[in-house]
Amino acid sequence: MIRTLIVMKNHEIYENIPLQDINRDEISWFWADFSEPTEAESKLLESYFQFHPLAIEDCLMFLQRPKMDHYSDVHFLVMHALHEGTLQADEVDMFIGRGYLVTFHLQPLKVIDEAWSKIGIMPPPQRYGYLQAAHLVIDKMVDYYFPAVYAIEDQLLEFDTSEDSHTNQNELSQVFKMRTKLLKLRKTIVPMRDLLYRIINSQRIEGLQEYLVFFTDIHDHLLKLSEMVDSNRDMTSDIRDHYMSLSSNRMNTIMKTLTVITTIFMPLTFIAGIYGMNFDRMPELSWPFGYFIVLGAMGCLGLGMFFWFKLKGWFK
Repeated sequence: MIRTLIVMKNHEIYENIPLQDINRDEISWFWADFSEPTEAESKLLESYFQFHPLAIEDCLMFLQRPKMDHYSDVHFLVMHALHEGTLQADEVDMFIGRGYLVTFHLQPLKVIDEAWSKIGIMPPPQRYGYLQAAHLVIDKMVDYYFPAVYAIEDQLLEFDTSEDSHTNQNELSQVFKMRTKLLKLRKTIVPMRDLLYRIINSQRIEGLQEYLVFFTDIHDHLLKLSEMVDSNRDMTSDIRDHYMSLSSNRMNTIMKTLTVITTIFMPLTFIAGIYGMNFDRMPELSWPFGYFIVLGAMGCLGLGMFFWFKLKGWFK
């Protein structure tokens, strides 16, 4: 589907006029949006707009890294919009030419619809031009990054990291899932941050200086987002290390307890083994109270070792 938004020189707006019927001499600027384009519609990039073949190839090959290329008087941008549920990146391609804006995406996107609607309801004095529309698209795209980052941050803050918390496999799995989500976000946010840095420092986009403060604001948002993602990744590492330390400490405590019990019973087992041998001549076997004496000796030995280990702090 191709839809068009045309802003006349008197600031009037018309929508969905066929590209072939647009008279560029009578308009201020126009925006053409290619949403889920068919093969025939995609060919208009070459036949009508005459874009560079490399830019068209990048549009049709999904998924490119965010970037900006300059072709004569046309500036080509590859950007990523985030899918709300899966955090998968949806590619949005943008052509900025003299007096027009073209967006190309293989999936219908809410960010494009919202920017489109906002241009339509703007009062005439605020309909600056196609660079304003480009700013709205990128700004809406970046705005949708924040809920995803905030949601992960809230989940991280809910984790119980107290010393008496019990580590389980489910909690560790959640931590690793969040690290995976943060990695997906980082693969989108950091290249977008670099792209905005290139835009605000570009000297080749005509009329950009007038809107420089708007694009700088988006770059500041992306800087904040990238810092939040890195901070949250560090937090997941800390939580993971904390749980691993608790698990290791708990295992050490269990092993220490079992070691103490085994050590106490080793001499008792030795004594029981001696008197369990089937020799005929063992003097203690003929003692009237030999059995009770040996039991008492074993009990005293066990209690003595217990208090000695306790005195050395092995049970702490």
